[in-house]
Amino acid sequence: MTPDVTLFQRRRPLNAAELDVIPWLKLLRTEERERAVDDLKISDAKSGDYICRTGRPVTYWFGVVDGLLKMSSDNAEGQTMTFTGVPPGGWFGEGTALKREVYRYNIQALRKSMVAGLHVDTFHWLLDHSIGFNRFVMNQLNERLGQFIAAREIDRMTNPDIRVARSLAALFNPVLYPGLGEVLRITQQELAYLVGLSRQRVNEALTTLAAKGIIQVEYGGLRVLNLQALRTGNF
Repeated sequence: MTPDVTLFQRRRPLNAAELDVIPWLKLLRTEERERAVDDLKISDAKSGDYICRTGRPVTYWFGVVDGLLKMSSDNAEGQTMTFTGVPPGGWFGEGTALKREVYRYNIQALRKSMVAGLHVDTFHWLLDHSIGFNRFVMNQLNERLGQFIAAREIDRMTNPDIRVARSLAALFNPVLYPGLGEVLRITQQELAYLVGLSRQRVNEALTTLAAKGIIQVEYGGLRVLNLQALRTGNF
């Protein structure tokens, strides 16, 4: 029986369309961009595949070209805490890459996804040579801090409707996920995994949010009509 080909073994160079959706490439000068493009690789992650695992050393800085990932960690009792989802356009792990540490969280594909990676050595070369890249990473770190503070607040919320709303707002962050736009391709089950509620309760919350004109449920996804209401929970 032929063993499964690993995510690393499935990697390949990016095509022009895939390169075009990477936001930070547009901030680089010609020499910087050429070096980054030469190093970038992309791989198709199957549902359930781990892109990063707790305790593994960092080798790449990753970004989602298509699909949906989940960032989580397991405590000593074996319970899983989900921090956030990572939709298309999101790049993650810059803090770990900066310090060349081992991962303190898991990143797992919730569905078939296309994940790009920049080797950590090239990541540091760009930090040493590119002002535009430094600004991008600095903005990422600043926004990520706010995201995780919000995630801790969400985890303590008892109102399921507000919990779903705030979790959705986190996925529509224009700084962390600039390529997402107004529509998020996500199923109710995937959202339930991210929020930590049952699919039925998530469905009730989405129905409430749609009735109040905050979101619009479309085939295969959600359209945000009032992002501010999602963020504040005032509805």
